[in-house]
Amino acid sequence: MQALLERDYSDRLLEHLRPDYTEVETRSLLSDRRTLGSVIKLFTPSPENFTPAYNAWLETIPHHIKALVFAVKRFYQPTWGADWRSRFTVDRVNGKRGHELRFEGRRLIASYLRVGIADDGSWRTFKLRQDFIPARKVQMEDDISASIVVPASWLKNRNEAFPNESVKIVENCESRFFQRPDDAIHRGYDKQAEADLSGDNVFVSNFEPLSAETARALVDREVDFDAWTPPMQALIRGAATAGRGFVVSSAHPRIYDGTPTKNPRYLQTRPDLVDGRDAYVAQVGARLFRQVPLGEPVMSPVQAVLPGRRNNPADPEAGIRPLAVYNPIHYQELPELFMDFVCSLTGKSPSTTGAGSEGALTKGPFNALRPTADLNNALVGMILTGYNAFTSAAGHVGRHRRVAHDISLLIPELWSRMTHEELDPARLIAEGALEKLEDFEHNGRPVLASRLGYRITQRFTHTYFGRIFDNPGSVFDEAMLKPETQSLDEYVDGIDNIVEAHQRVAQTYFEDGSVAEACPPLKALLQIMAYGHADGLRIDDPRLRALFTREALCASDWYQARLRTKQQRDIALWTRHVASLKDFLGRESHREVAAKMDLAGRLRAAEATLEAVRSPAYVDRLMGTIGADPLGAPPPAAS
Repeated sequence: MQALLERDYSDRLLEHLRPDYTEVETRSLLSDRRTLGSVIKLFTPSPENFTPAYNAWLETIPHHIKALVFAVKRFYQPTWGADWRSRFTVDRVNGKRGHELRFEGRRLIASYLRVGIADDGSWRTFKLRQDFIPARKVQMEDDISASIVVPASWLKNRNEAFPNESVKIVENCESRFFQRPDDAIHRGYDKQAEADLSGDNVFVSNFEPLSAETARALVDREVDFDAWTPPMQALIRGAATAGRGFVVSSAHPRIYDGTPTKNPRYLQTRPDLVDGRDAYVAQVGARLFRQVPLGEPVMSPVQAVLPGRRNNPADPEAGIRPLAVYNPIHYQELPELFMDFVCSLTGKSPSTTGAGSEGALTKGPFNALRPTADLNNALVGMILTGYNAFTSAAGHVGRHRRVAHDISLLIPELWSRMTHEELDPARLIAEGALEKLEDFEHNGRPVLASRLGYRITQRFTHTYFGRIFDNPGSVFDEAMLKPETQSLDEYVDGIDNIVEAHQRVAQTYFEDGSVAEACPPLKALLQIMAYGHADGLRIDDPRLRALFTREALCASDWYQARLRTKQQRDIALWTRHVASLKDFLGRESHREVAAKMDLAGRLRAAEATLEAVRSPAYVDRLMGTIGADPLGAPPPAAS
């Protein structure tokens, strides 16, 4: 430990990255000008940054010594000087020094995070930084939400760190979430699910009804029973004491055909409705940071688009093709991303009987509109806002790496610790944190791997995962970063599965004629998905990709038609409002109610709004919104 603290690390960098140390003062490990994250990066092998000799030397340092370095760095105070040893001790056990580290007599607790499951069922766990504090999630939406895209200039007191010219605002429409607590099968692991299932008035589905006798048997197995959290223990103990009726346990899904179902569900009351403290703290923090006056709303537009992908290896017996070609985090530019949105290809899920395309953005039976209407709206919104989408893998990464939902849970922790500038795809590509996947040949035929976009590299984990883990380089090995190394044939078949699904889904838009309702960039994508080209243009042609820029969108006739359609519908709406108010005010029997409700004032406001929406300038004000889908012939251009 002392040798590591005293070592000169100025020899670590590759020559082209090495600064002039005659002009740059080197920092010791314990310097208050060097962060814990910097020390973790210093001890994480990096072929892109460090010399081969230095990387080889890092491999000789035992992990428990590195952990000790990080612990000392975490608690070190400059006033200690060189005396750090007296603050860290161990107890004596049976006359010999033990292995449990204490800081000033206080036991230090190490925290670990599961990121995947090994082939033998064991968990892949990784030690978190000693100063790690988990992010608190305030869920804004689940299955049903309302959203609107508006110009950023419409919003007062917005976060100026985000330069998006248009933003999306989302509001949750649900009071309960239909949760599937996959990890609750492990007693004590999903504390929230155990607390929810132990409460009153809980709707559950696919949990096994346990008799009072079974509950008593569970209580008697004290070692296993103690693994549950106190709320679940109290529920089961109460059922055992009552001696009658039935109870459900978080760890006992329904037995179906002799095996536990993989689809247990329950309705969870929205956490922010049960305890609004987190949402309140988040809002007050934003208000103070932005100096938003009391009485004015604190707007929280979308800042990141982070879809998840369910992946699976091949299952020939069930007729399931492989879909595990993505590494943990992918970035796709809008054309490739939206091809996936059109197809909505999903892997095998415990909620369904198979795998395949779920349709455009939503499951077809729940949507009365033709899919092109939703796709047009979504595509216009994505182009206007300029949001970048990063997708995370769930289920599997390649054939041999099972990750369940662990990466999806890791993403919020990572994104909350990265700045908007660090998340810029152009920057990540330039620094080698993202690598582009290119088409290649396999057994004499092309494989369209470019549809997968970009994926993270070891440089990404080295640079950013040190904000969460002690040993960031070990979280994702080469087999996870490059799934093709696990099985190239299955990797190729997985890409073929995606391309064929794209083609199959796109063909339906031509067969039913709904392609005619698609906006120009969407129509071009459907042509590429179905036929491989759009009027002779391939997916990588700059002329085609230019269709997906905000500049091209705002200058296009079809977007102007959407704005004019929106104006005409607003004129019709406010004309109806004015007529209704006049009709109500004109009735003698309604005068008392009209006076109490100030309907005369409302009429004046409605007439003013009607005059505003009729103005030619109203179309200009709508620039940056998604307008309205004409759903037929667009209104004529203004003369």
